[in-house]
Amino acid sequence: MIDQIPVVTVVLLCLIALLAGWVDAVVGGGGIIQLPSLLIGLPGSTPIATVSGTNKLSSIAGTTVAAGTYVRKVKIHWPTALALIGTAFAGSALGARLVQLADRTFYMPVLVVVVAGIGVYTWRRPYLGQKTSLKHKGAIHWLLAATIGVAVGVWDGLVGPGTGVFFVIGLVAILGYGFLESTTMAKLANFATNVAALIVLGTSGHVLWLLGGCMAACNLVGGAVGSAMAIRYGNRFVRMVFLVAVVFVEIKLIWDTAMLLV
Repeated sequence: MIDQIPVVTVVLLCLIALLAGWVDAVVGGGGIIQLPSLLIGLPGSTPIATVSGTNKLSSIAGTTVAAGTYVRKVKIHWPTALALIGTAFAGSALGARLVQLADRTFYMPVLVVVVAGIGVYTWRRPYLGQKTSLKHKGAIHWLLAATIGVAVGVWDGLVGPGTGVFFVIGLVAILGYGFLESTTMAKLANFATNVAALIVLGTSGHVLWLLGGCMAACNLVGGAVGSAMAIRYGNRFVRMVFLVAVVFVEIKLIWDTAMLLV
């Protein structure tokens, strides 16, 4: 199908993948830029599942390099990270299988309110996420971590954009981790969700491998640059980008909700 796409469109999609990789590496939410661009750039006859699968192929490259960079530089609580990764993988696989059966008319308006609330909550608390201060211990901590993993994993397999932001929101606001540590665990969990969705969609024939591969190379470069900047400039920088990303997530959710209700 790539031979049906103008060269200029392919180049633009690759440049967008570069930017998306940077945004995703810093705080998450690169899919907000990349997925709509694929919807616009690919032929109108392209199935939504194929758009999603190609997006996953591109995204997984940047997520991989970003996760590797963060893990080498940032100390994290591995038991929590592994619980998040495992449940996120399972959730994403389920979401990818249910993508054609989902009815978003109910939960999209709820997400608009939730994301707006989290954005205001974070903005009004300048010290939120500046350091790790866990809010729960024992079984409650693990239950909440697993719930975040499954819920956001299903979202990634089912819809996609905003996954990284939602992971960070959960880890910072619900569990009490700092932004940098949360972003590191979010990258690992997002890698797992991308792998799960790519396996499901790829084995179903819903991936444009050549286009996705070209975009993946650019996404990888963006991910490497973004993760290095986040580690260099620390929690305040990540918080700032986080707030910007939340604004774009909110705009995207409002747009999607409006389209569903029209």
